[in-house]
Amino acid sequence: MSSDQPTPERHELPERREITVRRAPKYVPFLIVGGLLGFAAAAVIAFALPGDVSYDRGTVYGFFMVPCAAAGVILGAITALVLDRASVRRSRRGVVEAVPDATGETGDDDGGSPGLRS
Repeated sequence: MSSDQPTPERHELPERREITVRRAPKYVPFLIVGGLLGFAAAAVIAFALPGDVSYDRGTVYGFFMVPCAAAGVILGAITALVLDRASVRRSRRGVVEAVPDATGETGDDDGGSPGLRS
C-alpha cells in the first residue's frame, strides 16, 4: 500500500505570510447616523423655524425629510471614507504563521484560525 503523496513531517516550519493590519470603519452605521441626523434637521426646519401659515408643519416636515436625509447619508458616507483613508495611513505590517494544534495539523484546512505575530 504505497501512496504517491509524500507524508508531511511533523517538524516542518510553519507557513508565514506578511499581512497589513488596520482598523477600518463600518460604513452602514455611518450612513444610518447620517440619515437620522438628516431627519432631525428636517424636524428643526419644519417645527422650530417660523413658516407660512398656509402649509401644515407635518407637510413641511415630509417635504424637507427626503433631501435632508439624503444629505445626511451623503455626509455620513464622506465621513466614513475620510476615516477609512486615515486608517490606511496608520496601518501596520504583521506576520501570520499557522500554529499547529494538538494533533500536529496547522488548522488552515479545517477552518481554524491562524496565530498572529507582529
